[in-house]
Amino acid sequence: MTPSLPASRPPRISIVTPSYNQASFLEATLKSVLDQQYPNLEYIVIDGGSRDGSVEIIQRYASSLKYWVSEADGGHMHAINKGFAQATGEIMAWLNSDDVLCPWALQTVGHIFQDLPAVQWLTTRTPLRLNAAGEVTNAFRVPGFSRTWFYRGRHLGGQPGFVGYIQQESTFWRRSLWLAAGGHVDERQPLAGDFELWLRFFERADLVWADVPLGGFRQHGHQKTSDIEGYNADAARILAPHRNKTIQAPVLVWALQCLHRLTGRGARRFGSRQAQVEYNAITNSWQHISRDCI
Repeated sequence: MTPSLPASRPPRISIVTPSYNQASFLEATLKSVLDQQYPNLEYIVIDGGSRDGSVEIIQRYASSLKYWVSEADGGHMHAINKGFAQATGEIMAWLNSDDVLCPWALQTVGHIFQDLPAVQWLTTRTPLRLNAAGEVTNAFRVPGFSRTWFYRGRHLGGQPGFVGYIQQESTFWRRSLWLAAGGHVDERQPLAGDFELWLRFFERADLVWADVPLGGFRQHGHQKTSDIEGYNADAARILAPHRNKTIQAPVLVWALQCLHRLTGRGARRFGSRQAQVEYNAITNSWQHISRDCI
């Protein structure tokens, strides 16, 4: 059972859902957020002028939304920026109109950010994959995340040493980090806008992970993100100017890893930190754990 939040007011969480002609999945997305009954939720839906029944679905839930609109816009990333312009929450995230949050996600996220002020952004290392019917078809296990690994491409498919993506629908961040990183997603990146945002976040804070799943990515035949080759190509282009921020040569990386294992030295100069949270049942609180890595 997910621990309940402390009696004090939980942090406000702002979720933005960009929507366009996804009526087959939209209601499940909305319910995955609203049915959690998180006590300080700000849910915003930005529809791009859908004509497939999406607007009627949104209207059924309008009383539970902080804001919604249906009008032509400049695309997916533009819709996300429009939504966040309406948001006031301390914690922020977006959830696409065909993906879902796990039933415990908001309670867990709120508790972690409340317990641990040093955590600036948070994700899961156990991302879920769903099929078109909403059935969970896979649960991955990412060994961790770090700035060094990100710059080397280890969180980008098709790159040497790939260990797993940062799952966008399971990633939450503080407003302070969002503003420090520019306060927007890059509308010039229709496929890899999340990857470009992670790059800016990594330049300012460690990504902290929890073992608990937080969201599910739905795979079906009518989504932009089904173009995984296009996504990887765009993300690789975004990453290219930043690769020199860490050591890339495999032999040198291996040598430094050996040095670090044997002596504990080298990571602060040549590596970065991995950070995670673990729940302490005795104190009913989350604890932050970090370690250096090459």
